[in-house]
Amino acid sequence: MSLETAASSNEKIKTQWWVLSLGIVLMSAKFAAYYFSHSNAILSDALESIVNIVAGAFGLYSLYLSSKPRDEDHPYGHGKIEFVSATVEGALIIIAGLIIGYKAIMAFIHPQPLGQLGLGIILIAISGALNYLMGHYAVKQGEKSHSLALEASGEHLKSDAYSTIGILAGLFIIYLTGVVWLDNVIALIMGAIIIISGGKILKRSLAGIMDEADFDLNLKVVEHINENRREDWIDVHNFRVIKYGGIMHIDCHITMPWYYTLKQSHDGMKDFESCLQNSLTTPVESFIHIDPCVPTSCSICQVRACPHRQHPFVRKVDWTLENIIANKKHS
Repeated sequence: MSLETAASSNEKIKTQWWVLSLGIVLMSAKFAAYYFSHSNAILSDALESIVNIVAGAFGLYSLYLSSKPRDEDHPYGHGKIEFVSATVEGALIIIAGLIIGYKAIMAFIHPQPLGQLGLGIILIAISGALNYLMGHYAVKQGEKSHSLALEASGEHLKSDAYSTIGILAGLFIIYLTGVVWLDNVIALIMGAIIIISGGKILKRSLAGIMDEADFDLNLKVVEHINENRREDWIDVHNFRVIKYGGIMHIDCHITMPWYYTLKQSHDGMKDFESCLQNSLTTPVESFIHIDPCVPTSCSICQVRACPHRQHPFVRKVDWTLENIIANKKHS
């Protein structure tokens, strides 16, 4: 592992430690708010905090595991654990939303009087503000380091903060009007929002586990290759990008002149690898297969001084997502 990669991993782990520590503090504050107010809406916020802590702890472990170097049992490294972490977090968020909804429905059947609502509002407001700030920071760090686990933790905290805003608005109305049943309505709405948020995280994490293509990322790489292509990079095809934690793994075939020596082909491949690395801000590991050109390649080959050309050059082929992922040489 390079020093840069190690520093990035340490920064991610440090951020997740802050997420977990803040989650414990805020959970205590929210349950204290529920104790004083007896509000189901506040309880819904407190229950989600338990999920924050469990998910935060699992996220911390996943970041630690993903930072470990590859070994014989894990030749591609341990980065996939971040997708598993995000899957667990998304599932826990959905479960929390269902529990909140159940609690609100039961409260309609067996209503309870509210207690010190004013104190509960103050505690929840402070918790919500801190949640949003920490969530925003975690998301930015996750985007910077391409860590889905950290992004999931941050988005979870931000969704928690958004639900807190809705809860506060409803509690303030209850505080002014005294309409107690609104508390349960707010809890139901927040439960639904939480379930939707968990579903989005779950969808992204499962896409990562299934190696679903990230078309925006692929397009960024392909555009960079087009802008920096050499004339002896005759063709690129069978292009794949797979994400392993903070590392991008790229497989592809590149066509080069058949008469090149092994050293010339290797040098051209190393330049292509550098081009791939420069297209992204994260570490790139590439497995590149070199194909020799064939007579049908002449029509798209831009090598001006080719001593073995059999057909005239017709046109340059711009590589696109559609033609670069196909396992077929262009002609």
